[in-house]
Order: sequence, then structure tokens, then C-alpha cells
Amino acid sequence: MTPWFRETGMGASILVAAISTAFGVLLLTATEFISALIRSVPDIGEAGSVVAVLSILGGVLLGLAVYVSAIVVANTFATIVAGRTRRIALMRLIGATARRERGVIARQGLFVGGVGAFLGLVGGTAVGAIGIQLLTWSLALPSVEVAIARPVLLVPAVIVVLTTWAAAWVGSRRVLTVTPLQALAGSGEPPHEELVRRTGRNVAAIVLLAIGAALLALGVLVGAITPLGVVIAFFGGVCSFTGVVLGATLVVPPVLRLVGRAFGTSATARLAASNALRYPERTSRMAIGVVIGVTLVTMFAVALETLKAVIGDAYGGETPADLAFAIDTFSSIMMALIAVSAVIAGVGLVNLLVLGVVQRRRELGLLRTLGLSNTQVRRMVLLEAAHITIASVAAGLVLGTVYGWAGAQSVLGSVPTVSGDLPIVAPAVPPGPILAIIVATALLTFVAAVVPTRLATRIAPVAALAEV
Repeated sequence: MTPWFRETGMGASILVAAISTAFGVLLLTATEFISALIRSVPDIGEAGSVVAVLSILGGVLLGLAVYVSAIVVANTFATIVAGRTRRIALMRLIGATARRERGVIARQGLFVGGVGAFLGLVGGTAVGAIGIQLLTWSLALPSVEVAIARPVLLVPAVIVVLTTWAAAWVGSRRVLTVTPLQALAGSGEPPHEELVRRTGRNVAAIVLLAIGAALLALGVLVGAITPLGVVIAFFGGVCSFTGVVLGATLVVPPVLRLVGRAFGTSATARLAASNALRYPERTSRMAIGVVIGVTLVTMFAVALETLKAVIGDAYGGETPADLAFAIDTFSSIMMALIAVSAVIAGVGLVNLLVLGVVQRRRELGLLRTLGLSNTQVRRMVLLEAAHITIASVAAGLVLGTVYGWAGAQSVLGSVPTVSGDLPIVAPAVPPGPILAIIVATALLTFVAAVVPTRLATRIAPVAALAEV
């Protein structure tokens, strides 16, 4: 086992790749099983259409999971590279090129993706086989022939490997800016003022946001004529959210400054607030993972609740019990599937918090030397995580509500049974799922901070200060 493989962050990246692959394998297995059940029923019509819809839905969900995992892996490798700045600079000093160092990191990403994809492929196939047997037995379903091990199951594994490789390459782009001179100086991430001056990335973020907003608006307008407006709105959502990801370093620090005022003026609270602002890139990477998870869950919750409201309006204010049960069952299944992407984002938050503490051991050792107790250091790390999650949840709830409404409007805007003269669907925000999101995120913050807070106080101050 090579030293870099044991480095903090690699294990979580493998876990992310494994979850994404297993999710894709399970989706393909479930789709094949349902298709076989449909084909086994005699005289059923439009079976091909149902199978096609299931395949498209599975592809969209797999795409979301891969999109989230790519961002998490890219953020992880970007944080790892930030911690290796001095080591990379030393290699540059003795003649290594930036491209060679970046290639090394990309190969590490390829290896991590390969190991994770293999584990996910084996685990997903085994769980799929067991799940089919349990469902057939417990629900007394007709026995159908389903090939468990199929070549098509390699597709999500290959996609995850290539995505992880590309994400590692993207996350290692900072290697190109490391100079040999940094081997003689302390390494650190650029301040907020320097990030604001990165015009290329900032302009790209603004352009993507503008294009995404325009496509969302167009999708809503087209949705008043045909449900196909959701296709336009989908691409608008992808473009605009990618713009949010690219521009996170511009938006997150000011929001964190506002959140920091709510934690008081104690020394620990001020240190936590200043640390969150002093590492804007690292903080933005942590925040964007939580934003993704909250946005996805909120988006589907709002869209499905709006669907229920429209159907209720079509039936005079009260949805038939059978139809309501079917919608609730579908909603539960969808939320469970979307929760996989939220879990991937949660793993990313825990991973980046641990990386942040590991890379700041000297700083934390200095604080303890200056008089901070173990309890104060733990509280500071916990408050830093709380800053990030509060700001992320607020942003995710807003974005999820907007995306959920835009998706529902683009699909349901042309339904003639909607109340009112104009084909406008009012957004329905379900209080239950929103409260569950807030509670789950609060628990995630606490759990995610447990390991980092222990790491922050485990090493002796003198040993931490002696580290290079």
C-alpha cells in the first residue's frame, strides 16, 4: 500500500466512487426486474413505454449521483493539493514539471475511481440479487428470469472511473500555479481578495448563471404550452447550478460573515468565524456539497408536493385515496433514491472537515500553546462546521424551492385543470420534508465534526508545532 493511498481523504473518495457505482448497478437491476415483471403480465399494453420511462428516470438519477460524486471528488483532490503545496513546490525546485505533478495526482484519481468502482460493482450486484429474492418472496411476486450479472452493469462502473479520473484532474489544477519559491515559504490557500480577482472563473460563473436562469424562464414559458418544457428547464437547472458551484468562492464568504454574527462575540466564536473566512476555497468546497444535497431533496419535495396540489385541484380539492396512496408511495421511493446523492454530499463534508483539521495541525497546536483548552478547540471546530451548514442549508432550501417550482411549472403549466385564468402553478412547500432536511443536516454537522474535533486535540501542541 503506497503512502499516498493511506493519505487522509483517499478512503472517502473510494467510498464515494463505490456508492455511485453501486447506485447505478442497483438502478439497472431494479429496472430490469420491473421490466421483466411487466412483460410477464399477459395482455398488458404500452409495456415498452413504461420500460422506456423507467430507463430514462434511472439514467437521470444515475446522472445526478455521478454529478454530485464528481464535485465531491474534485473538491477532495483540490483540498489535498492545497495541503501538498509545499511538497509539490519542493519537487518543482528539484526539476519536476507542473504537468508531471498534476499527472501523478490524476493517476491517483484513476486508481481511486477504479478501486471504488470495483467495490461498488461487486456490492451493488450482490445487493441487487438479494433484493430481488427478498421482494419476490415477501410480496409473493411471480418468479421471473432476471440475469443478475450482465455486461451492461459495467456501464456505471466505467462512468464512475472516468468521472473520478476527470474530477481528480480538475481538482489538481492548482498544481499549475505552485512555484518553486513556495518550498521556502509557508503554504496556504489564497485569500478572498485574490479569489475575487480571478476574472476568468468568475466570468464563467456569471455567464452560466445567466444562461441557466434564461433557460429556466424559457422552460417555464414553454411549459404553459407543452410538458416538454421540463427538458429546457432541466438544462437550465444544470447550467445555473454549475455557475453556483464555480462562483461559490464569491458568494460563500459574505454569507458566512452574516451567519458568524449569530454566534456571539466570544473568543471561540470569533476564531471560528475568522477561520471560515480565512480559508474561502476550502470553506466553499465544504459548503457546496451540503448545498447540493439540500437542493436535490428540497427540489423533489417541492415538485412532488406541487404535483399533489395540482391533482387535488383537478378533483375539486380532494385527491382520491387510491391515487393519493400511489403518489405518496412514488414520492417515498423518489426521495429514497435522491437521498443517495445527499449521502454522497454528506461523505464529502465529513471528508473535507477531516482534511481541514489535518492540514491545520500546526495552527491548532499554536492555539493550544497560547492557552486554548481542548474544549475550546473542539467548540471552535464545531462552530466552523455549524457556520458552513447553516449557510449551506439556507442556500439549498432557496435553490431547491426555485428549481422544484420551475420543474413543476414546466411540466404542469399546460394542465387545463389548474385553478386561475393563467396556467401558473403555485409552489407547494411541504413542511415535513423541510423540517426533516434541517434536522438531518444538524445531525450531519454534529457527526461530521466528531472525528475532526478529536483529531484537533489528539496531538500534543509541541509535536504539532514541530511538524513541517
